[in-house]
Amino acid sequence: MELTGGEGVGRMLWEPSDGWRERSNMTRFMAWVNEREGESFASYEQLWQWSVRELERFWAAIWEYCGVRSSRPYEQVLADRQMPGARWFQGAELNYAENMLTHRDGDAVAVLHSSELRPLQELTWDDLSAEVARVAGGLRALGVGRGDRVVAYMPNIPETLIAFLATVSLGAIWSSAAPEFGARSVIDRFAQIEPAVLLAVDGYRHNGHDYDRRAALGEIVAGLPGLRHTVLLPYLFADGSDTAGGDAEQTCAGWPGGLTWEALRTLGGGVPLSFEQVAFDHPLWVLYSSGTTGLPKAIVHGHGGILLEQLKKSLLHLDLRRGDRMFWFTTTGWMMWNFLIGCLFTDAAIVLYDGSPSYPDLGALWELAQRTQMTCMGVSAGLLTACEKAGVEPGRDYELGALRSIGSTGSPLAPESFAWVYGHVKRDLWLFSTSGGTDVCTAFVGGCPLLPVYEGELQCRALGCAVEAWDARGRSVVDEVGELVLTQPLPSMPLFFWGDPDGERYRESYFSMYPGVWRHGDWIRITPRGGAVIYGRSDATINRQGVRMGTSEIYRAAGALEEVVDALVVDVPRDGGAELRMLLFVVLRPGVTLDDELGARIKRRIRIDCSPRHVPDEILQIEEVPRTLSGKALEVPVKRILMGAAPGEAASVESLANPHALDFFVALAARRAPRSF
Repeated sequence: MELTGGEGVGRMLWEPSDGWRERSNMTRFMAWVNEREGESFASYEQLWQWSVRELERFWAAIWEYCGVRSSRPYEQVLADRQMPGARWFQGAELNYAENMLTHRDGDAVAVLHSSELRPLQELTWDDLSAEVARVAGGLRALGVGRGDRVVAYMPNIPETLIAFLATVSLGAIWSSAAPEFGARSVIDRFAQIEPAVLLAVDGYRHNGHDYDRRAALGEIVAGLPGLRHTVLLPYLFADGSDTAGGDAEQTCAGWPGGLTWEALRTLGGGVPLSFEQVAFDHPLWVLYSSGTTGLPKAIVHGHGGILLEQLKKSLLHLDLRRGDRMFWFTTTGWMMWNFLIGCLFTDAAIVLYDGSPSYPDLGALWELAQRTQMTCMGVSAGLLTACEKAGVEPGRDYELGALRSIGSTGSPLAPESFAWVYGHVKRDLWLFSTSGGTDVCTAFVGGCPLLPVYEGELQCRALGCAVEAWDARGRSVVDEVGELVLTQPLPSMPLFFWGDPDGERYRESYFSMYPGVWRHGDWIRITPRGGAVIYGRSDATINRQGVRMGTSEIYRAAGALEEVVDALVVDVPRDGGAELRMLLFVVLRPGVTLDDELGARIKRRIRIDCSPRHVPDEILQIEEVPRTLSGKALEVPVKRILMGAAPGEAASVESLANPHALDFFVALAARRAPRSF
């Protein structure tokens, strides 16, 4: 596919005032670096160049400026720069949770939270710390300690945050999945890391509908044979309304070490909060790739690397300050939940929400912004597009006086959406689009409070991120579309993949195209002014409503129906814009024809086994899936053909086992111009 840059990009929509720049944390940090390091930086670009040229000095400055708390000092900032294998802050011992929970104004609000089941409420720092102490004490009483895995099948509510902080305070390792995930998807993730404890809710409410997850939870428990304890939080049935199904004690009585959330809290009553000191690279949590091929990759990040990255990102790039209220719409199955939690390293409060962003209508999150006096609102590009198309008028219908910035991620934000925000939300507003990934749990490119906002353009490359666009020959290019690469290591890069003892899968994922250089899988163009434009994934990952997901999970679900022999799924731009449309192509048993009834059953199975987000927009029948000689499905080439590329440009015909299988997609692309998908 030929990608060209510059379309719809260039018009300046907003510029920070002198006062805005002077008040920003980035300006304060730049002045501090100038004094400490004897530099004379006068622009963000100069600061960024220094941050990627002088990695050791930059990350040491972040450590000192942000006041990282450690029980043992580090001996060296970067012992080895090679990728993979960079070794950061050797000798240091610390704890992620301790850095978040100590030295706080106890009466200040830390968390605001709301859901379709609960009204808006608040937690102070004292409240949060007290609850973390209780749950940590309870987990300790269950025998949880350093290196044990604690997993959660829970939504974006305070109890999940509390359980996370309690887990990592003990030196145990955290992992989570949203309760909308089907049992098979959860088992595929959690079984890899053999958890000791599972925490879960009995159900949830989304889009006004109740979803009882107790049966799915029973399947998950049965699929985790090494599980020692299961903790059930009454959430959907917190009021005891489901008398026929039994109460929480009855529900979990037959599970390994089953007990309720309240029982866990009682176990830990009166135990003071303490923090296990661990090495800088001690595992903090396990996140999961989208599972494009095989099981989702279990990505392990470390205490120190994530701590430093989140300090940098939330303090400098999000410009969070005392009194701010930070929100990002997310579930616990997406890295943006982990990203949002990291904003508590600043003096800002965070806003948690569990529910649909469009229930009872598309004004739901704007109304939440009004009620919470939100200062930073993070959403998906798809939601902004949906609001635009639905004629929502946030600036007219809601009081958004406190709103200072809007962030967007998950997929590229179209230039039209940039203009819509400034025309229909607020004129004096900092709009920043960001792009990164689960792999590093942060954004490589995104916002900077010192820079103007240009239509369709991400403002900058993040500090410490040596981002370049590379062509197929490995040459750095500017104002041309290329592969997004990092030429220098980041502290938040994965420590390793769980179950990948020799690191082969890790190396193959990021370093097979350009040895020693991280290739991320996005198309990017670096603009002459230092900004960036993202053109979507260069690999086969599906992006759905701002959440990346894998094709293999969809294939497993669809293939569970006896009529389905094979399948291929891609996402393509809808109407030529940023919104993506998911197409599932199925090969059926001889004599079977796709009809409405079978299509509905395929969608239903995907919804049950995976999640509602995995359900395709359209299902089409094909004769066979195009594959390479080694049997790999041609997802990316098919996507490129549907977007207008010629077959010879999209794939090497010589490498295909069945090149004639591409004919269907060529004909489909001819019938439907890209703007009609």
